[in-house]
Amino acid sequence: MAETPASILLIDDHPLLRQGIKQLIGMEDDMEVIGEASNAADGIKLALETEPDLILMDLNMPEMDGIEALKHLRDQNISSRIVMFTVSDQEDDVVAALRAGADGYLLKDMEPEDMIAQLHQAAVGKMVISDRLTTLLAQALRSNKPQQSSRPDFDSLTPREKDILRLIAEGLSNKMIGRKLDISDGTVKVHVKHLLKKLNLRSRVEVAVWAVEEGLHKG
Repeated sequence: MAETPASILLIDDHPLLRQGIKQLIGMEDDMEVIGEASNAADGIKLALETEPDLILMDLNMPEMDGIEALKHLRDQNISSRIVMFTVSDQEDDVVAALRAGADGYLLKDMEPEDMIAQLHQAAVGKMVISDRLTTLLAQALRSNKPQQSSRPDFDSLTPREKDILRLIAEGLSNKMIGRKLDISDGTVKVHVKHLLKKLNLRSRVEVAVWAVEEGLHKG
């Protein structure tokens, strides 16, 4: 049976860039662009309506920037993976995006085939980051550990949420988790929202990093 393609939403204020990415993704069988927005406000509305597998969002947009839009979406506990797509390789921007709950950070000057490879990774739940930013990422995640006073409480999770947390830590997408646990994508999304809220974490990446640090991914 054919896999359902990963759904992707594009949020970028440059029509030509959106068109180019759409054409690139259109050549892939396992990914499809299900919507696009030219500004953050429309993008947030579309994202909440469609809850795609992956959101590719520009950092620098007029009126509301990508970081602010990212915070809005994470505050709504959206379970989509959100990858920032930008020209900025400034440390402050990378750190701000990761702290706001981004699942990846890609630079617009990358080769088309590299970008498609990274989107494939992002679509199955892996964190993606442009090669030259990897060191920055490691530092940012280390400095973003929850403080002792607000450390996530694993025991507050239900048995099903604990199962899902371990599978997130293994890098599985909602679709793969659903298949493994014999539940629907929608049910997985609801559980992911609940466990993010309970653990006071903003993204699947923070969940995975925390679970690995705590040794919880080993079951």
